[in-house]
Amino acid sequence: MSDTIDLDAYMARIGYDGPRVPTLETLRELHRLHPAAIAFENLDPLLGRPVPIDRASLENKLVHAGRGGYCFEQNLLFSHVLRALGYKFNEHTARVVWNRPEGVRTQRSHLLLVVDIDGTRYVSDVGFGGNVLTAPLLLDDSSPQQTPHEPYRIVREGEDYIVEFNPRGEWLRLLRFDLSEQIYEDHVQSNWFVSTHPQSIFTKQLMGARALPGKRYALANNMLTVHHMDGGSDKRALGANELRDALTDLFDINLDGLHGLDDALARLTNGVA
Repeated sequence: MSDTIDLDAYMARIGYDGPRVPTLETLRELHRLHPAAIAFENLDPLLGRPVPIDRASLENKLVHAGRGGYCFEQNLLFSHVLRALGYKFNEHTARVVWNRPEGVRTQRSHLLLVVDIDGTRYVSDVGFGGNVLTAPLLLDDSSPQQTPHEPYRIVREGEDYIVEFNPRGEWLRLLRFDLSEQIYEDHVQSNWFVSTHPQSIFTKQLMGARALPGKRYALANNMLTVHHMDGGSDKRALGANELRDALTDLFDINLDGLHGLDDALARLTNGVA
């Protein structure tokens, strides 16, 4: 088996047919298409299944098998694509501060990329759930940056960078990271923790997200929310059958071979069909 990703299969998966050159324009288009095509989801850790993050496993699951994944899977897959296209980048881990009280320190449980294009650095992150970036962000620019969805910005606090977004007129914090570089073995350790620890949100709660033009789908257990970029959100609780349909239809996730899923969906919906 080749040690490089099948670019043809990946490009077909996300619907990209443009130039395969390591430019900002290419990065922007890949970054826009990836979160629309490959959903954020944590079905494997929820069902107690292993989550390998080697290249072959990521390609088989997220590209060929029609599944999604969470940050370590999404951004490592994206890193293999960028490497095959000739981009230069570093991998960094971040602390999630979204919905955390001010001042609370969290562990490094998120992976993102910093891509260097002709000496200018961009944050690339296709794996941050319901608030996933749909465009790369200039690292060294604290001004608001528009994406196909909400505006974002990156502010400095000492050696740390803080990623913020503005969904409804207020800047909210998402991530804190520095530029200490991580290696694959670091990701293996962090991925093992978030996918197996009994207190990890990934093993306790169903999560799903997909960013389509003009809207975002978000799933928290059986609560489906549709955020509209022109204002307003729709939210409703789903029964087990509706939840399965949402995973396949709205999130475009192939559920074949996920033994125990129906029992898990029944638990999440308190047995409501």
